[in-house]
Amino acid sequence: MFFNLKSIAKELNVSVSTVSRVVNNKDNVNEETRARVLELLNKYNYVPNEVARSLKNQTTNMIGIIVPDITEGFFAQIIKGADQILTENGYFLIFCDSNECEIKEKHYMELLFQKRVEALVLATVSKNTKPLRMYIDNDIPVVFIDNLPNLSESYDAVLINNAKASALAVQHLISNGHERIAIIAGSQSETTGYERLNGYIRTLKSNGIEVDEKLIKYGNYKDDSGYRCMKELIQNKRDCDFTAVYVTSEKMTLGALSAIREEGLCIPEDLAVAACDFHDKSGLIVPGITTIVQPEREIGSLTADLIIRRLKEKKFSVKETEQETAKQTILLEPGLIIKESSGTVYKR
Repeated sequence: MFFNLKSIAKELNVSVSTVSRVVNNKDNVNEETRARVLELLNKYNYVPNEVARSLKNQTTNMIGIIVPDITEGFFAQIIKGADQILTENGYFLIFCDSNECEIKEKHYMELLFQKRVEALVLATVSKNTKPLRMYIDNDIPVVFIDNLPNLSESYDAVLINNAKASALAVQHLISNGHERIAIIAGSQSETTGYERLNGYIRTLKSNGIEVDEKLIKYGNYKDDSGYRCMKELIQNKRDCDFTAVYVTSEKMTLGALSAIREEGLCIPEDLAVAACDFHDKSGLIVPGITTIVQPEREIGSLTADLIIRRLKEKKFSVKETEQETAKQTILLEPGLIIKESSGTVYKR
């Protein structure tokens, strides 16, 4: 149920104008009444609805999407895939870049709710699920991509098998003769980062290779963290040697490549490299980088299909249609593109 000023005023047995004055922080409101109104507004996660002031039917045809980094090819392609389907069905996509920042993500969630988006696509970077209550409690469809929240309720999601993604990359390096394989992992507070590291660890163990904690570095998905992690690995190479590195995101891979070349190492002769989600459509990076690929456009289009289905179910009550489907997680398979960077172990 969506709570507006009228429903809140009715519950408190006060006038709509009184509630409005509290919302807009106006004078001429009894302090006891103001406290009661604020308490109820907080209880229902009320956010002032600007669109409602001009649109009586409350239909905006707007779908919001929040991603951690719009410049990453992975998210850009997902947006393209979703936008094509949504546009064909009369919806408009509004996208926001949280820049891996929980505060920005929360701000955009509140802003999109205020703008009355009809559904939300979210690649969350936050453990705080309270902002999600605005959507869940008001029956606004949410579809998760890339990372998952810690919710008690079931939810919709479109993802890839991240553990298998790492397994493909690491197994390929092992098949090329590498046993000392380092990893530059992402945030372990996010499901994607955790699953990719877990896939790396499990694959080493299943091949009888000991996991060396000194070869595990943690970045934040940005270029500079990939650069820093790679520098630390190389500078410690005499004491903890390795012949290959698996980098779990596009931007961290770019940073790692800069560090490798800055240290005067050759790929793959001195160090083999495998990446995840690395995009080089120009083909200008030499040698080519072996990378895990995701069906990004398909993720986007399936997400859009799922949103449209949920909106149709919402428009026609379950009693009328009896076709509401349970929340679901669609899990897609990753692929591996093999290029020169992951070459076999060279004799020294």
